[in-house]
Amino acid sequence: MIEIKRYTPKDAAEWNNFVWKSRQGTFLFDRNYMDYHQDRFHDHSLMFYYKGRLYAILPANETADEDKKILYSHQGLTYGGLLTCSKVTAEVCIDIFQALKDYLLQNDFQLCIYKAMPWIYQSIPSEEDLYALSYIGKAKLIAREISTTIFLNAPLRFSEQRRRGIKKAVSHGLSVGFTKFPKDITDFWDLLDKNLWQRHNTHPVHSKEELQLLMHRFPDHILCFVVKKDETIIGGSIVYTTPQVIHTQYIAANELGKQLGALDALFDFILHKCPWNVPYFDFGKSTEDAGKYLNKNLIHQKEGFGGRGVIYDTYQWEI
Repeated sequence: MIEIKRYTPKDAAEWNNFVWKSRQGTFLFDRNYMDYHQDRFHDHSLMFYYKGRLYAILPANETADEDKKILYSHQGLTYGGLLTCSKVTAEVCIDIFQALKDYLLQNDFQLCIYKAMPWIYQSIPSEEDLYALSYIGKAKLIAREISTTIFLNAPLRFSEQRRRGIKKAVSHGLSVGFTKFPKDITDFWDLLDKNLWQRHNTHPVHSKEELQLLMHRFPDHILCFVVKKDETIIGGSIVYTTPQVIHTQYIAANELGKQLGALDALFDFILHKCPWNVPYFDFGKSTEDAGKYLNKNLIHQKEGFGGRGVIYDTYQWEI
């Protein structure tokens, strides 16, 4: 018998403790991360108990769209989906989704939009949820996006173009490194913001203040790397570290950085000179409009560092 409880702030300690013990846990599901933008999303996260023990959690928010009440997992995160303990089998997961279906019906939801967690983030195989989505929900795929990932235990060689960029960066005396200096982080954010505004008429998902707050809360999980020319930042990346994956949240270089191979030097440093103790490095998605548009230049650049495709899927479940 599965019992469902809607998350409240009083459950934060139990929730966070479960995240770090789950098969798919990353700091993105810690309430200290999720709740930084709680004003933007109406939280409707759920906790699933089996025989009185917490077996699974679902980070989620709700919206009302054209008179439809929708549960999302999760609009404010790169990926969502069910987080489970090691005791969750296929049969138990089916029971969880049946209980979820009953809960959604009882609470007048018409749709559930489910961002499945890519397999690279799972500490052990954990795709019972995808089967249960089909078995119970008859869910349909509504978005398929592609990311570029490196298997760090057997990386492919950098392309000739990327190797030339590294040589150029070395010849121009660029320096690359990890930084905790507030000014470096601020200067990189300003460079990133200028790039995004000029090219896409938008701003980073995280404001400067939000990024600083999150880096303070998660100093071991949100890292900043920068490339400098004569003490001036010309490129860099904000990197998220999780138990299975190193993920580039932001990457940017200014015009001088692009000319001098700043990003080639940056990823040579990050991939070859940092002692990561995880199996995967993920550059993130190169698609827009729910996967309908592929940025071929962007994915080509990422593939030049030895990355290959990992899929990010989103499903629609009509209740």
